[in-house]
Amino acid sequence: MEKDTIYVTDDDPGIRELVAEYLTSQGYAVETAGDAISLDRLLARRLPDLLVLDWMMPGEDGLSIARRLRAQPGFPPIIMLSARGEDIDRIIGLEVGADDYLPKPFNPRELLARIRAVMRRQGGVVATTATDTSKRFQFGPFSVNLDARTLTRDGAEITLTTGEYELLEIFVTHANRALSRDWLMDQLRGFERDPFDRSIDVRVNRLRKKIEDDPASPAYIRTQRGQGYLFVPQGKG
Repeated sequence: MEKDTIYVTDDDPGIRELVAEYLTSQGYAVETAGDAISLDRLLARRLPDLLVLDWMMPGEDGLSIARRLRAQPGFPPIIMLSARGEDIDRIIGLEVGADDYLPKPFNPRELLARIRAVMRRQGGVVATTATDTSKRFQFGPFSVNLDARTLTRDGAEITLTTGEYELLEIFVTHANRALSRDWLMDQLRGFERDPFDRSIDVRVNRLRKKIEDDPASPAYIRTQRGQGYLFVPQGKG
């Protein structure tokens, strides 16, 4: 069975070596890069199954790299690392398209847990829909195909990040039900988190920009004060 491939990009050779050695011991094929130029060489050969990307690097930084790579349809999930541990930094990382964010210093075991959670979602395993036999959902001009993991509007495909797609999948399979932020985070992440973590709001806002004609007055993903979010496939009537 072919191993999943992970690219680790960090300008600190000690971190590259530590992470590569640990992930290799856990059964992954690992390639490392110290900057954007080296990463682009790896990407020219093949895409990884997941990219671990440092925020602060000389030359092109991680935010710029993530934004550039996210413009490529179907680019694999990204976990961003950074010594900047403030909430606003995590939010910025998610806004540019990272699927998860881990502040430095970190325990390699936590990184492994997050990698597994992200890659599990990438594979389409969502516990709440395991018994659902319907694989296609329609709302407004949109069509979601759970088998193909695609979203189209009037037949034209819309590019989503892994996190955006998984959030949409949860919404369409739990339509017309108020879903709390905590419950959504549990479905999306699968590891310990800060009880004040509001990054789910960032993910919702990103998804709204893809499907709402007016994200400031959403028709499909509505905010339920004191409850969380409600997905209404009928839109505004």
